[in-house]
Amino acid sequence: MVKLSVLDLANIGEGFTAADALANALDLAQHAEAAGYNRFWLAEHHNFAGIASAATAVCVGHVAGGTSTIRVGAGGIMLPNHSPMVVAEQFGTLETLFPGRIDLGLGRAPGTDQHTMRALRRGPDSSEHFPQDVVELRTLLGPPQEHQSLHAIPGEDTNVPLWILGSSLFGAQLGAILGLPYAFASHFAPQELLRAVKIYRERFEPSVQLAEPYVMVGCNVIVADTEAEAKRLFTSSQQTFTRMVRGGRGKLPPPIDDIEAFWSHAEKAQVSSMLACSFYGTPETILAKLEPLIETTGADELMVAAAIWDHKARVHSFELLAEALGQKAWTL
Repeated sequence: MVKLSVLDLANIGEGFTAADALANALDLAQHAEAAGYNRFWLAEHHNFAGIASAATAVCVGHVAGGTSTIRVGAGGIMLPNHSPMVVAEQFGTLETLFPGRIDLGLGRAPGTDQHTMRALRRGPDSSEHFPQDVVELRTLLGPPQEHQSLHAIPGEDTNVPLWILGSSLFGAQLGAILGLPYAFASHFAPQELLRAVKIYRERFEPSVQLAEPYVMVGCNVIVADTEAEAKRLFTSSQQTFTRMVRGGRGKLPPPIDDIEAFWSHAEKAQVSSMLACSFYGTPETILAKLEPLIETTGADELMVAAAIWDHKARVHSFELLAEALGQKAWTL
């Protein structure tokens, strides 16, 4: 049975503030917990006018403190931006405060542009040390070893579950070698999804954390009471990605009635490729649209994003999706 989880970028909608986005993130997490979602992740992005989750560990604490059972974590922390020691202390503290509920997904990309990367005091070669940094972080979060001189307090022996995130074959290979669960960012970069999942499963080596390969697949899912409304809500994401193609950034725009008048044919083709793992529909139609993705990937879990400008509509979408998933016993 495939599990269902939430990826929230804490989107700041046009006409709203970062404070609104963070309050909405907690509210969505509370509704997701009540609806039976497995986990709620926030992602690290910097210098984005429309994303409020840059201080990801702080946001995780905000959400975890306002919920009681749902797992909360980072999807993910861009490790090249940080020292493993600092991340171990941050997430060790979170695990100490909220035992058994914290996840730590790790990405290799800087999660921003070159100017911001320099502002974060990270060099252009930081990502080259990602495998070693993951191993160092896992050691700091694990049980103390004899003659170990460096200790993360809190952090040591909290054994916070690590995940490898990726949108290429590199992360698949690293996750397999280290025996860690693997989450593919197909919600914005789906091109290598099937190859990456295949490589991960074929090369997986069991670890203390994980005995068998575990795959999480990212996707965008929007559910509304009517097909037309779901299609309209999806135009916020389509506009955002079109603006990215044009080299611009901004807050999440409200939906529009005619997306065809907004983008060119070339932009439509490029954005549609980036959003290939995106689905919209009603509770009656959405399962049939998701089934092929689950079947072809063999996903153990879906990590669902939904960039919906209206917060009530976003909460409603996640509730409708949970209800729709509950209508069928998934045995794929």
